[in-house]
Amino acid sequence: MADPETRPDAGDPSEASGKAAADRVREGAERARDAFQERVVEPAQRVGEAMRESGRKAAEGGSAIGTRMIDQAEANAHEAFAAMRRAAGASDLSEVMRIQGDYLRDQGARSMAQAREIGELIMQFGRDAVAPLKGGGE
Repeated sequence: MADPETRPDAGDPSEASGKAAADRVREGAERARDAFQERVVEPAQRVGEAMRESGRKAAEGGSAIGTRMIDQAEANAHEAFAAMRRAAGASDLSEVMRIQGDYLRDQGARSMAQAREIGELIMQFGRDAVAPLKGGGE
């Protein structure tokens, strides 16, 4: 009779149980890796993407607000110089006082409208910047 260790079809029972144990450990490790990927890695990637999008929108909003404020300052300077030209061409002091009063009244109304516009831009910019973090989007 041949020795069991030399027969190709003979298997050691401890070898089979060791292989089964190794297979169970490998399957458990794969399940743990898949669960980690699903519960930690993928949500972290989504948060990172949302933060990048939020940052992009914040930069765009800041740029738009800055540009609008420059436009408003330019319009205010234009109106101030126009009022000074009218005052320089006035025929008497009462006309200068009227021009100055008109300018101050108009500038007050302009300032209120400009502040409202900038406030609305800031609020919109804030909503746009946090939308990606809340799961919203475009």
